[in-house]
Amino acid sequence: MRIYLAGPEVFLPDAEAVADAKRRLCARHGATGIFPTDPIDCPEADLAAEAWLAIYLRNEAHIRSADALIANLTPFRGPSADAGTIYELGFMRALGRPVAGYANTAMPFTDRTRHFLGAGARERAEGEWEDAEGLHIEAFGLHDNLMIDGGLRAAGGVLLTREVPAPDRWRDLTAFEAALRALMESV
Repeated sequence: MRIYLAGPEVFLPDAEAVADAKRRLCARHGATGIFPTDPIDCPEADLAAEAWLAIYLRNEAHIRSADALIANLTPFRGPSADAGTIYELGFMRALGRPVAGYANTAMPFTDRTRHFLGAGARERAEGEWEDAEGLHIEAFGLHDNLMIDGGLRAAGGVLLTREVPAPDRWRDLTAFEAALRALMESV
């Protein structure tokens, strides 16, 4: 089984070391881990004039070549998961292939959003919350936006979370391995 390893780890200074660690865990469980920066034959990407488009086309080719996807949904640069990772998760879900997710925080989305907004979060009279523009803050007790949690659940996938100290959140692979194990058992 070929598993696309979606997540913001590509931005780490030691991205290749994290990719190698994930690939080794996949191999230990009888799978092949595909990291976004892995080479792939993609003529469309080779012809792309802009670097960002070539990256997109290669990542899409990786996703299409994979049998499943595991997404790192640890909050990235805000209270929610990385936007690119969410796109990749939705893309794989639309292809009808198995998906799983993990996050190295257990704090619910509502609490993370309120913390991120700080004084910009206000309690409404009915006990719900809104931001400084008066926009409602989701309060379903989910890990992230309901479309992310819902997509994983509708696909029969898991979303495993655990609290990891901030200095280790991008390199601790305990929840990743648990999601990998669950994914392998489900197929």
